[in-house]
Amino acid sequence: MFEQTPTRLIYRHDHETLWIEPWGPNALRIRATKSHAMPPQDWALDEPVPDLRPTISVPASASSPGGNVAAATLTNGLIRATLTPRGRVTLTNTTTNRVLLREYTRNRDDVSDPQCSALLFRARDFVPLRGSDNYALTLRLESLSRSERLYGMGQYQQEGLNLKGADLELAHRNSQASVPFLVSSLGYGLLWNCPSVGRAVLGTNVMSFEASATDKLDYWVVAGDTPRDLVEAYVRVTGLPPMMPEYGLGFWQSKLRYQTQEETLAVVREHKRRGLPMDVIVVDFFHWPHQGDWRFDEDYFPDPGAMVAELKGLGVELMVSIWPTVEDRASENWDEMLERGLLIRAERGFRAVMDFQGNTVHFDATNPEARKFIYDKARQNYGRYGIKLFWLDEAEPEYSAYDFDNWRYHLGPQMSVGNVYPRDYSRAFYEGALAAGEDTRPVNLVRCAWAGSQKFGALVWSGDVASSWESFRQQLAAGLNMGLAGIAHWTTDIGGFHGGNPDDEGFRELLVRWFQCGAFLPVFRLHGDREPHSKPLSDRRGGKCPSGAPNEVWSYGEEAGAILERYLHLRESMRDYVRGLMKEASEKGTPVIRTLFFEFPDDKEAWDVEDEYMFGDRYLVCPVLYPGLRKRKVYFPAGAKWKAMDGHAVFEGGSSKEVDAPLEAMPVFTRQ
Repeated sequence: MFEQTPTRLIYRHDHETLWIEPWGPNALRIRATKSHAMPPQDWALDEPVPDLRPTISVPASASSPGGNVAAATLTNGLIRATLTPRGRVTLTNTTTNRVLLREYTRNRDDVSDPQCSALLFRARDFVPLRGSDNYALTLRLESLSRSERLYGMGQYQQEGLNLKGADLELAHRNSQASVPFLVSSLGYGLLWNCPSVGRAVLGTNVMSFEASATDKLDYWVVAGDTPRDLVEAYVRVTGLPPMMPEYGLGFWQSKLRYQTQEETLAVVREHKRRGLPMDVIVVDFFHWPHQGDWRFDEDYFPDPGAMVAELKGLGVELMVSIWPTVEDRASENWDEMLERGLLIRAERGFRAVMDFQGNTVHFDATNPEARKFIYDKARQNYGRYGIKLFWLDEAEPEYSAYDFDNWRYHLGPQMSVGNVYPRDYSRAFYEGALAAGEDTRPVNLVRCAWAGSQKFGALVWSGDVASSWESFRQQLAAGLNMGLAGIAHWTTDIGGFHGGNPDDEGFRELLVRWFQCGAFLPVFRLHGDREPHSKPLSDRRGGKCPSGAPNEVWSYGEEAGAILERYLHLRESMRDYVRGLMKEASEKGTPVIRTLFFEFPDDKEAWDVEDEYMFGDRYLVCPVLYPGLRKRKVYFPAGAKWKAMDGHAVFEGGSSKEVDAPLEAMPVFTRQ
């Protein structure tokens, strides 16, 4: 049975209610539930949208149950939804009349349907969870073209950029961030607006999205002429990122880990003595007495105020690591947080969430009171020294065992709401800074994200990845797909995190190639846990955690060091250009690093290229992704001429050419 309001097409059958309504220009939000009323959560779609009046057509007999009724339609700009009497949704581009998406259903109730079938597949499949208001939900959509390409969906550790055919876990892990917005080469974008742990199977016959536990179906679809149209429309309805502060435009120095105040200062002093640019120095984890204290251990950082003052005098911001973990009974905040219900809970067994340097439990980022508590502690213990830049680590959150069904948050079970955790973690420090009047555009480094994280100042890095060539290639795909999923602010540990000996010639080559690429990423950041480790400073408090080997640009020998220094100065010379890219991201949601087809959607060849990218609209970046290579093939997108950054050679667009790639210079070309 069909109903309508001025802005909504409604379908009811048995216990299901389905809503279709405009949600931004050329976009529709589709919700369905078997609850007594439509659940109110907007999740990622919590930004205000224009009050649009769609064109709705409902057959005159549609209000009467039963009977053979014609389809109903709702049109909003470029997109039209058609709803059959049996409740099947089809989405069409109104300009081209091309079907963009169609629900996959097979039933035998309507012989007039050419796909009438005894298979009895349901497009919107609600399976009740006994004793709960939630359902295990599956949405099935037909794959209408075998040549379709799909991108986005967040950050997964795999080399392929095109996700068509991929089977993706909709859950967060260290180095995996589920940001469930996809961009299709057929001219649509789709947001799976559900924070439940689940699965997306982007098959060549059927696409399916699964939620382990939810009270409603909720997805958003936009139609557009180009990938740029789709991504920018998505970011408008989920939130624009703040403008990147000036310190985000240059170089960030980090390692696992600077153990003392004096060691931190010595590195910055040496950088400046060598005349090398640096915007940020990082004090990583275990600078605190215990996890959950969120303050400096005075044994190793005796005068933070003096340290920050000297760094600021050298033009360097200090970033400090925040972990969401609170050490059981050892933390000075444990008793209060436990008493006030500010920690996540175990559904069964002993409350042990993560075992690293002690039994720890994460603060509950989905609880507004817990968000305020942790930011107030950070403001009290770091902000008073002028520190305003935070590294929000462990943001998935990370568990010692990924038993998603064993954790419960303020908003509900992990299985139903867990993917919103990293978004609310960033939210704690973004809204906290704004409420305190300390920063009008806070941006913080964070290890994970969900849809909408960008509006809370999330600068996402790709997690604790391996120091290997394979991992390097995976980060290129991860960063480009994150940009297409709305996360314009993205970075990676240059050289990888796990391993790498600065004295090893093989690792030096990898580090150089990764560093060259890093100079053309949104944030240029050196970090890693290098080998061999040094011994802990003591057996107590902040001294008990060891440190990795040196990781400064001069740590890699004269030849590699000279190349790294050159790219430090190169990035600094592009500062005005990078600022312009960040301004575009904050005003439109445009990715900073872009696939070739994002800039050149009409170039069919550009859709096939997965080992090059655009740094903004000007620079064609061609990383060297395999060891020993001193030449590589480059495709030059059609519609422009391309001049080599190193040298005078000019190449015609729409052509491929093998170019030189000596160790000292990654191939980069400027759009003419």
